[in-house]
Amino acid sequence: MHLSALGWDDSLANLFPPFSAAGLVPARVALEHKHAYELLAPSGELTAVCTGKLLHSAATRGDLPAVGDWVAASVRPGEARADIHAVLPRRTKFSRRAAGETATEQIVAANVDTVLLVTALDQNFNLRRIERYLAVAWESGAQPVVVLTKSDLHSAPAEARAEVASIAVGAPVVALSAMQDAEPAQVLRPWLVPGRTIALLGSSGVGKSTLINRLLGADRQRTSAISDAVGKGRHTTTHRELIVAPEGWLVIDTPGMRELQLWDVDDTALDATFADITALAARCRFSDCAHRGEPGCAIQAALDDGTLDVGRWQSFQKLQREQAYAARRADPRLERETKAGWKKLNRQLRAATRMKANGD
Repeated sequence: MHLSALGWDDSLANLFPPFSAAGLVPARVALEHKHAYELLAPSGELTAVCTGKLLHSAATRGDLPAVGDWVAASVRPGEARADIHAVLPRRTKFSRRAAGETATEQIVAANVDTVLLVTALDQNFNLRRIERYLAVAWESGAQPVVVLTKSDLHSAPAEARAEVASIAVGAPVVALSAMQDAEPAQVLRPWLVPGRTIALLGSSGVGKSTLINRLLGADRQRTSAISDAVGKGRHTTTHRELIVAPEGWLVIDTPGMRELQLWDVDDTALDATFADITALAARCRFSDCAHRGEPGCAIQAALDDGTLDVGRWQSFQKLQREQAYAARRADPRLERETKAGWKKLNRQLRAATRMKANGD
């Protein structure tokens, strides 16, 4: 398989001469196991492990290979096995905060051109969840596209699509039924380009694997029927995998996410997700308006007359708080400064309480 069929381009080629001089070859991560990887290379599929040097030099889990990454590897003579020496710089990456108490980054997919944010038009449908996925998608650097699946289960799919389009500023929104539509690939044709990579992301049971099977024209991914008890699809995908379609485009299937906690999402991504709110805030009388009843507050005026949905405003505020919390957890210095600020404020409050109690 030629490298260009896997998404290789001139920018990657320009980075590789030092690795070539060391006898290494480029390959792309297709599958990640606990202690090993499956790579796609011009010579074929390879099973690989990281070298001890790479493991030792990795400051965090995010420095190690993830599905979609390009790596520099040495192929063992006479074997379909390789050793990964380095991870090439990522063009894009979709990250979230890993589950657990420790603040660590989990890279869901790397070097993706288009992120298909999949949600079903059943009981899974949730505008606030779509906003969260959009914020992380914009941060990834890839183009987000909202895909509403199971349109046959909704009484008015066109209305649902319009509702999502009103909050998905700058992101195309499409609706389809992977089970009922004769050619669901036609709806997604603009993003199914040879050599380009798409990734399907969404919560459990939204129909990602069913959609991939229809796009590939084969039952490649395992699927399950909708649960009658909750009216949602069942979780079936258990790992992330890069697949090359017969037409030449590449797709990354991912397990359903039970939660999507923010990781390193900056103001630019939130502004892109909530462009309407950002535009309103710019019209406030005061540049430092806190939107809590100040005179001339455009946000409050929009909430009062109904042009800004209360739920969307609350979603924006919630994601802002999560963004600040994630930044503190990821940056020990910022965490210490925040704790010091709270301690100082608590001391001032206690001092004021004592003065009031003493009648001063």
